[in-house]
Amino acid sequence: MHIRNVLPLAGLGLLAACSSEPSAQEKQAAAAATPAQTITTPADETVHLPVPYATKSASKFVEVIGWPAGKTPTAPDGFTVTEFAGGLQNPRWAYVAPNGDVLISEATTLPKSTKKEIAAALHLDKSRSLQETSANRITLLRDTDHDGKPDVRTTFLSGLNQPFGMLVMGNSFYVANTDGLMRYPYKPGDTKISGAGQQILSLPEGGYNNHWTRNLLASKDGKTIFVTVGSGSNVQEHGPENEVRRANILEVNPDGSGEKIFASGLRNPIGLAYYPGTTTLWAAVNERDELGDELVPDYITSVQQGGFYGWPYSYYGQNVDPRRKDEHPELVKKALVPDVPMGPHVAALGLTFYDQTAFPAKYQNGAFVGEHGSWNRSAYSGYKVAFVPFKDGKPTGKPEDFLTGFLVGGESGKAYGRPVGVVTLADGALLVTDDAGNKVWRVAAAGAPKATAFAPAK
Repeated sequence: MHIRNVLPLAGLGLLAACSSEPSAQEKQAAAAATPAQTITTPADETVHLPVPYATKSASKFVEVIGWPAGKTPTAPDGFTVTEFAGGLQNPRWAYVAPNGDVLISEATTLPKSTKKEIAAALHLDKSRSLQETSANRITLLRDTDHDGKPDVRTTFLSGLNQPFGMLVMGNSFYVANTDGLMRYPYKPGDTKISGAGQQILSLPEGGYNNHWTRNLLASKDGKTIFVTVGSGSNVQEHGPENEVRRANILEVNPDGSGEKIFASGLRNPIGLAYYPGTTTLWAAVNERDELGDELVPDYITSVQQGGFYGWPYSYYGQNVDPRRKDEHPELVKKALVPDVPMGPHVAALGLTFYDQTAFPAKYQNGAFVGEHGSWNRSAYSGYKVAFVPFKDGKPTGKPEDFLTGFLVGGESGKAYGRPVGVVTLADGALLVTDDAGNKVWRVAAAGAPKATAFAPAK
């Protein structure tokens, strides 16, 4: 009985960050080196950056309870929210194939130590981020009669290793496992991959918290593939050798050759998208933890080829991280300021630009951002899909709530689900993956016409 009582306590401790509060002397030194300031972003937005350690580093996890029958997230007036698919196992990411098929990668964080294995086995992670097993599959959803509900559902590909990003390019289907880029033969309309796959690129495996995810996007000219690889640590605490090829957007040829770093210093880049009608690449990025409630804001930003975005030496431009003080000042000096702060610890993951016309004009060409939700903040933040207005390729306002209601609210500390990926469909609807709720939600403008052809988004 004694052992059974101890194990849950040990497991619960594992779910928090393994860090200690800095001493008063360390805080004073950090404040002197990095005073509070207000930064103006390239998009003419302002973001206030307090002194590091102005507040204690918190660990506050939600308890996911699942969605009651008939309950959905909440969208603004003039929109309807319906369940597009349920009964999935950690639906993490969504991809719309050129023929309109919706592909959902189902995978999750796995324990990497004995203690975390115990915590997972005893279901101590109430936020459902840590699981005993991962589905490691891709599910195909096809809506052939355009009624907003898929009438074809098949296992498209299985036996993978924590798959995330997906891509169709020519006669090939690509999937980004946590440890490598896989390529399979593909024909439009396939409901299942039957041919043998080939790993064409190895990738560094594992990582801090959920940094096992690897996303994919074809370059605008279709000649290369972007691959995101998050950091293996919070702020390089395991040494630089642990971060080789990480915290980057990589670029490779379709056969996996010719790897180069497209952009670096991006702690955990996830969502990738082009602003409609341009060759400007944008990314959603998770920033670092354990500097206090208000540091550091996650962000979306346009990504410059060869650009360096600060991690791990500085944040939001050239603000030195006190834990990496005096390291590589030459890199800090060239660190770029991101475009749009989404808020600290919101876990900005999904990113899509709304390139259809079914939504009201204010949403057209704007960005939707899936915020998985905080754990390193004393008050919950994120747990929603945010909207950022754009005009002529530039952000024109601060992020605003779009899809909410994932948190139960009040002092309950509970959530129904957690949003991740966002994609735009050809019929003008928005799909949102909810990995903790095991659902995919469809958000449509009320009265919007149905799609007249089974075709992809632009």
